[in-house]
Amino acid sequence: MIRTPHIFGGRAIRNKEIADLLNKIADLLEIKGESPYRIRAYREAARHIEAMAEDITAIAERGRLQNIPGVGESIAAKIAEYLKTGQLAYYEELKSQVIPGLAELLTVPGLGPRRAQAIYENLGITSVAQLAEAARQHKLSKIPGIREKTEDRILREIERLQERTHRLLLGVALPAAEEVAGLLERYLAVERIDPAGSIRRMKETIGDIDILVASTRPTEVMDAFVSLPMVKEVLARGPTKSSILTRSNLQIDLRVIKPAEYGSALQYFTGSKEHNIALREIAIRKGLKLSEYGIFDTRTGKRLGGESEEEIYRIMGLQWIPPELRENRGEIEAAAEGRLPKLIEIGDLRGDLHVHTNWSDGTDSLKTMVEAARELGYEYMAITDHSISLSVARGLSLEAIVEQGRLIDRLNQKYAPFRILRGTEVNIRGDGTLDYADAVLRSFDVVTASIHTGFGQFREKITDRIIRAIRNPNVDVLNHPRGRLLDKRPGYGVDLEAVIKVAVETGTALEINSQPDRLDIDDVWARRAKEMGAILVIDSDAHNKDQLRFVKYGVGTARRGWLEKKDVLNTLSLDRLLRRLHPGRAAA
Repeated sequence: MIRTPHIFGGRAIRNKEIADLLNKIADLLEIKGESPYRIRAYREAARHIEAMAEDITAIAERGRLQNIPGVGESIAAKIAEYLKTGQLAYYEELKSQVIPGLAELLTVPGLGPRRAQAIYENLGITSVAQLAEAARQHKLSKIPGIREKTEDRILREIERLQERTHRLLLGVALPAAEEVAGLLERYLAVERIDPAGSIRRMKETIGDIDILVASTRPTEVMDAFVSLPMVKEVLARGPTKSSILTRSNLQIDLRVIKPAEYGSALQYFTGSKEHNIALREIAIRKGLKLSEYGIFDTRTGKRLGGESEEEIYRIMGLQWIPPELRENRGEIEAAAEGRLPKLIEIGDLRGDLHVHTNWSDGTDSLKTMVEAARELGYEYMAITDHSISLSVARGLSLEAIVEQGRLIDRLNQKYAPFRILRGTEVNIRGDGTLDYADAVLRSFDVVTASIHTGFGQFREKITDRIIRAIRNPNVDVLNHPRGRLLDKRPGYGVDLEAVIKVAVETGTALEINSQPDRLDIDDVWARRAKEMGAILVIDSDAHNKDQLRFVKYGVGTARRGWLEKKDVLNTLSLDRLLRRLHPGRAAA
């Protein structure tokens, strides 16, 4: 029997599947030397689809595929064909027209279709293993256009690719787990359901997608699980554990637990391994036995509890420890002494200070972004389109700044008391100077600063460059301080300890960027920044209205970093925010 569903947030599993398909088509078109406009069209469509919150299948069923930005009649028809049949004739035809193996080379981040083609034409390489061996033997640097530095980078990327083969971004794994949970919780046989493992701990990358269900009717739960619409293949089917492969090639494992044992199982399967080992050592010292089945008195064998996690921790003399803290980094000692932090929650955020619109490289209008922010219950939002030198992102000229400011003034009158803050994401140049003169920067309500170029500078140079930028009294926020892209690009070399020290002196906020492939700064550095006295800010860096919801990933990172509401700038009310940024300036 099915009950009314609870709606889970996040992008649907199939969105990434379709985005990956379109990007693969673009890669093949580039290898073939097709028109750059066609290639760009597929990549743009893929970018929009991957960022959407709504399941593309539902959009297709309503016949609204062409309403997705970047999706025209031709691409919409291809998407519809793939959704209906699970295959796309056009993609298969393209694959038959290029050398087998080149698609595998394109899995190496930063290689690119043209360079892959050149490597094949010069060395006949058609696999990542062959590519790695050629790089070790310095054969790649003999190809025109490939320097030794590039060769070294390719080898490092191959090594990183091999290390992370089985890990997923939180932004892929969590929506997948939420979609499955949202479908299964409609069934009356499901009493409780939770993602477990590193998803529940909100780690930035995930090894396995594990879901637990409390139920006294496991057969019904398993029947429902293996029959879900996203199932591509049932990998294993058992009475209490089953595994499926989704159409996006994600493996999801489901366990059914007796309700009386659910709390102990949830604690056990949430981890981390290090946290659980430390807990068991404490249990032994207290004459207890802790397992996934419950907590027991070692001497008598009596079962003392296990229905809830809170019960487990209470019997051990501990506060309940939020899942994000369970890494054996001092949380058990803090719980024993009753001094765990009251972690920030997503409802504590009063606004977003890093948002893009179609004035630069965003895809939605300023008005659309404002209305979406108001729906989230925000009091304010800073529009921080890119600055002039970042031409690839259509950075704003001085004239455009003035024009956008007039639009913001008009919308502020319409949407009051909601406040749109005039902002900028100003580019930090190679020498640490900023794109706009100080007089221009002073005209903004919020100035955020970022590095977008010159990632290869030496550690000392890039550190001095950032420090010079945040010493500018007009800079309020340092965005994505390490510049990393998970699975794509390591952070640039920077002495973050030195940067944080100066940020504390200047009062510059350090951003936790919530984009799932950034989450920069990470949990470890967020905690260190807090310890040093820095203020942080959790921003979406949204480029469309759906991405405003990415802040849940940033909040997860902040919680892993032990942050509380008081540690985060955008938990302040509008009036307090403006008084902190611009002493003496009123909110009105």
